[in-house]
Amino acid sequence: MKPVVGGWSLRRRVITLLTVVGVLLIGLATAEAAMATRNRTQIDAILNQTGPLRVQSQELLNALLDQETAIRGYAVSGKPADLRPYRDGLTQEERVVASMRTLLDDYPQIGQEMRIVEERALQWRQSVAEPVIATTEQSGTQAGQALITDQARQQFDQLRSAVNDLQEEILVAREEAAANVRTSSNVLVVLLIVAALVVVVAGALLLLSLDRMVIRPLVGLADQVREVAEGDYQHGIATTGPPEFIRLGEDVDAMRQKIAADLAEVRAARERIEWVNAQLQKQAEELTRSNRDLEQFAYVASHDLQEPLRKVASFCQLLQRRYAGQLDERADQYIAFAVDGAQRMQRLINDLLAFSRIGRLTTGFVEVDLNKVMGDVAGQTEAALQYADAELTWDELPVISGEEPLLTNLLANLVSNSIKFRRPDVPPKVHVSARLVDAGWEISCQDNGIGIEPEFADKIFVIFQRLHSKDAYPGTGIGLAIVKKIVEYHGGQVWVDTDVPEGTAIRFTLPALPGDVEAAAAAADSPPQPPALTGGDPTPSTEAPATLTEQADGSDQPDRADGTPEGGRTGDMRETVG
Repeated sequence: MKPVVGGWSLRRRVITLLTVVGVLLIGLATAEAAMATRNRTQIDAILNQTGPLRVQSQELLNALLDQETAIRGYAVSGKPADLRPYRDGLTQEERVVASMRTLLDDYPQIGQEMRIVEERALQWRQSVAEPVIATTEQSGTQAGQALITDQARQQFDQLRSAVNDLQEEILVAREEAAANVRTSSNVLVVLLIVAALVVVVAGALLLLSLDRMVIRPLVGLADQVREVAEGDYQHGIATTGPPEFIRLGEDVDAMRQKIAADLAEVRAARERIEWVNAQLQKQAEELTRSNRDLEQFAYVASHDLQEPLRKVASFCQLLQRRYAGQLDERADQYIAFAVDGAQRMQRLINDLLAFSRIGRLTTGFVEVDLNKVMGDVAGQTEAALQYADAELTWDELPVISGEEPLLTNLLANLVSNSIKFRRPDVPPKVHVSARLVDAGWEISCQDNGIGIEPEFADKIFVIFQRLHSKDAYPGTGIGLAIVKKIVEYHGGQVWVDTDVPEGTAIRFTLPALPGDVEAAAAAADSPPQPPALTGGDPTPSTEAPATLTEQADGSDQPDRADGTPEGGRTGDMRETVG
């Protein structure tokens, strides 16, 4: 079968087919809905009318039998208690009759039979039941039994026969409704089969149409596109089928021509990019090798320079002690200059050696309690604290994962800088605190010192950068560079907070332990608890004399402080000197 070229569009063909099928299905659906409604009405008649009528007719018969049995028993015993079933049966009869009348609107024949039953029941009570009760009450059981004759029994049998006729009429009505249900169900099934046949025929027509108008043209177009995709960008694309497919083939062919034109440019650009990437890779490898060589050079140079410097410093000091006062004043000054230069060179080399060792000589990360670290820092800086009449305090600090010696060096550098860069005649106050931010701890070292101008906030972390002369504030200018390298080695960041009212605040982040993060998340999700009220005074924070030993080598960088905590107190520790 040859694919159709041109003619009706694919959309028009599909819409026409779907319209015809839709009209047929709507007609069938309407007929099915009407038949289903009728079927439901008939089923409701069986379930909600004839069914309950059958049950209630049996209840009516039972009530009449109870009345007849009670009359016989009372005539024999004469006991008023034996009349209770009679009265209960009479009440049940009235209830059942009233309930059945509500269901007889659509069944006049059953209603006629119902009236016959009521009339005969009334006649039986008037001619038999009531006289027996009255006679037994007045003349005794013998007189009452004398009224229960064969004629009385035949009269009750007629009443029972009327009830049976009522039940037969109800059964006939139920069978008729069941037959109607079966008929409507069969019609509904036929309509469903017809609808299914319409769907199947429509599906078959749609499938054939799709095969002729869609699948075959698409397969041809796909074969040609696949040929182009395999690399034959000069292969022209021709399409048959509905107008939409012809336009699609033209658009694809136009795209092929554009791709063929752009491909040459892409290939040339890719060759240039590959060449640039190769050059960048070479430069990256060279840079890595250069950095490694520089670190090794710094370590070796600083280590190997120690011995000659020690000799120079020793002999200069020996000259200073032995010939002091024997030479002229200028010679003593020159010797002092030599001694001072040798000592500063030794400090510089020591700081450079410490800087180069960070991250190279590692003992592995362990859990480190920063409260213990601060205790060690207080001991190391004790002399400096006492000399400056300084106060060191810290809040409750967390436990983190890191190298304890490096973290001790980090905090010692920060505290030493806070003491060094103090204001004249103002006792230094240094406070260390921590707070959990997202998945890390933000630790702050604040002081009330001279502060740092915002434009120098980044410069102070550069190695050997100084904002003051060595005469004003001694040091090598490498302390905060060591701080930055230690923080970055632990996966954090360090910066100067310039938004403090006085002094300097240096803040840095360290990754928190997973348990701390989970505990903080749980505390944030849980409702706040009201504070417990106690009768005693709050317990004051522990005080311990704190000291800060001489600053770590090279910690001459300008410093930072956010201001001191009120009264020097912290949430957990207080260190004071003075």
